[in-house]
Amino acid sequence: MYIKGFIKKDKKTKELISRLKPGDIALISHRDLDEVAAISLVESKVKCIVNADKTISGRYNNQGPKVLLDAKIPIFELQDRKLFDKIKEGQFSKIINNKLIIDDKIIGLCSLLDENKINKLLQIGCENLEKELKNFIENTLEYAGKEKDFILGDIDIPTTKVKMDNKHVLVVARGKDYKKDLSAVKDYIKEKKPVLIGVDGGGDTLMEFGYIPDIVVGDMDSISDKCLKITKEIIVHAYQNGKSPGLDRVNNLGLKSTIVSVPGISEDIALLLAYSNNADLIVAVGTHSNMVDFLEKGRKGMSSTFLVRLKVGSKLIDAKGVNKLYKSSLKVKYILALSLAAIIPLIIVAVKQPLIIEILQLIYMNLRLL
Repeated sequence: MYIKGFIKKDKKTKELISRLKPGDIALISHRDLDEVAAISLVESKVKCIVNADKTISGRYNNQGPKVLLDAKIPIFELQDRKLFDKIKEGQFSKIINNKLIIDDKIIGLCSLLDENKINKLLQIGCENLEKELKNFIENTLEYAGKEKDFILGDIDIPTTKVKMDNKHVLVVARGKDYKKDLSAVKDYIKEKKPVLIGVDGGGDTLMEFGYIPDIVVGDMDSISDKCLKITKEIIVHAYQNGKSPGLDRVNNLGLKSTIVSVPGISEDIALLLAYSNNADLIVAVGTHSNMVDFLEKGRKGMSSTFLVRLKVGSKLIDAKGVNKLYKSSLKVKYILALSLAAIIPLIIVAVKQPLIIEILQLIYMNLRLL
């Protein structure tokens, strides 16, 4: 196999995506490549992926490699992981017969993950899933016991500038099938005009679909400056130890924000914000709701998310999979019926006009002559 292109590298795949151009070689260090990251890499139209870590460790059946395989994007793994730090951003490189070549020098070897290898590793992941499930449940229950009073009790959630009283709220996170699910609720958005909350990169997804987010929530590590500047309100997720990595970025842009400290992930804060600000209904798109979702985020449990969903459950509808449950299509017979319904009145009106009748008679006579 012969591949050439400019290398773009980052240990955080989601931060690499914004710098990738079609034809680039993406150098990552991403253990158990998740589906959402793989979809983003496919959309970036990269030539191939070179991973300095195990793309599938066998811990669970992560679906990212399968996504790349279906898109015919080759996946290579570096035999020497230390090469990641030695390779510079923007270097022109070649991969020839599993040899990584830069400046006409072989700097290392890499191995191709073909379909057989991927399927074998995914099978191992499936076999290990029961063990992971046990650990996941134990961790979730342990931390749920510690956090239940904090989550289910009185939480210091601010009153947002954007009013949500008795309104519908749509929360968009970048989880599995988030784009398909957002497409599936476009008519709902048009009709109900809900308050739009983007969770980190979910704000950019709303922009991609032509919407301006009313609120963005998160640690601001995967959202664009453009989105931060046009949104009406910014809620920065702070950790329980008081640290808030996203605050400096918001301040450097000269923007105002509100800090909220809640255990768990940013989408939990988004749901609590909507609930505490008296939303009538909360519709969640792309949110994490199962063990594999959380394993792909590197989480050992989902205690906070479990508790948050207990708290807001009476108002929450999860839109995940709507596109699979309901697909509206306009059938040919309906199109024909609509066409006939429109044509018949025109014919009735036309035949009552003397001029139209004469034209029709001339056409008939010409046809007879022919």
